Amino acid sequence: MSLGLSEILLILVVVLILFGGKRIPELAKALGKAQYEYKKAKELLQNEAQELKDSVEKAAADEEKKDK
Repeated sequence: MSLGLSEILLILVVVLILFGGKRIPELAKALGKAQYEYKKAKELLQNEAQELKDSVEKAAADEEKKDK
């Protein structure tokens, strides 16, 4: 489902009415910071998951060598 031009304009008008012109830059800045923090946390979790996966695979390989 995609938004058309008329829907986007309607959303922008509603946001302008609700928050006023002075608050929109503050909201955009806060949204940008939140997006940055989300991406940073996502990358951190992906790195930790990859490290855990690598350590488990290494332990399994070591155990396999030990059994032979």
